[in-house]
Amino acid sequence: MTQTLPAAPRGAAAPSPRTRFRRALRFAALAACVPYLSLKVAWIAGSRIGIPEGSTLLDHRALMVFANGLTVLMDGAVVVLVLLLTGPRGTRTPARFLVPPMWAATGLLVPIVAGVPLTRLARAFGGSGGGDGGGGTAEPFLDAWVFGVVYTGFIVQGVALGALFVLHAGDRWGHLWRGRPGDLPRGGGRARRAAALAAALLALCPTALHLLWATGATTGLSAARIEERGSDFAVLEALNALYLAAAAAGGLILAFRWRPALPVKVPLALTWLGSGAVACWGGWLLFGSLMTLDDAGGRPTGTMVLTYAVHVIVGTLVAAVGARFLTERARASADGSGGGV
Repeated sequence: MTQTLPAAPRGAAAPSPRTRFRRALRFAALAACVPYLSLKVAWIAGSRIGIPEGSTLLDHRALMVFANGLTVLMDGAVVVLVLLLTGPRGTRTPARFLVPPMWAATGLLVPIVAGVPLTRLARAFGGSGGGDGGGGTAEPFLDAWVFGVVYTGFIVQGVALGALFVLHAGDRWGHLWRGRPGDLPRGGGRARRAAALAAALLALCPTALHLLWATGATTGLSAARIEERGSDFAVLEALNALYLAAAAAGGLILAFRWRPALPVKVPLALTWLGSGAVACWGGWLLFGSLMTLDDAGGRPTGTMVLTYAVHVIVGTLVAAVGARFLTERARASADGSGGGV
């Protein structure tokens, strides 16, 4: 016995291009998580796929399981964010539960989305690579193909997840970033100005260090980092300085109404991307430095650890400036006062 499915009602509207675009982004983001999660689960289960003989990853089984379990949870959070940003529950999720993990995901993915293509471009123009298993002098701890699979997935995740969040945030909170700093009434905001100024001053030292490291200086670097230096290292250090500058600039513009003709969305974007990359990536490097079990030459120096800690402080201060700015605009908008702060 056969049955035929009922035909769709003639009045049913086809999905709009915007809806189809979101579905494509959702599929891309979720598909990009699969290779990374599969590798991590395999390693936790004891597989050695992609791990060469002599890799330091084989020396500390318990630490490897812990680190892989943590990163599985982190990439699993990306899956949850994608589903929230594209499902009906996402629009009902309070901002305090959606925005912080999205900010953290942005901060961890932006340095990869920006850094990987630029380091590959530098290599294409004669760069010497680095110690990541893709052409450096250090002994590889993973097969070269693993880096290609993992970082390609991260780039797709970052682009797709970022686009989904921009669309979602525009639908829910787009009115909060309309206008220009010069159009907003002055008054109040002393805490914002103090936080922005403190962040900018604190950012001066690590910015200078990153620029020195990018141009060949070895001050404060560990022996392992000095040995691994190449074009990859120089590009990534220059980007670290750029993230700090973007965070400081975004916070100062929001707090002091600098560049009054600039659209508000520009300093907000600088604040979001810069503070996330500085705080979250700095926190990840700080966590990694505390978990290092190599010999003394492989451990980060005190200068490096302090630099990562200052990154976390600077990024957190700038994020607080942006959060306070948006909170006050939302309150003013709800009160019908035109979105001032």
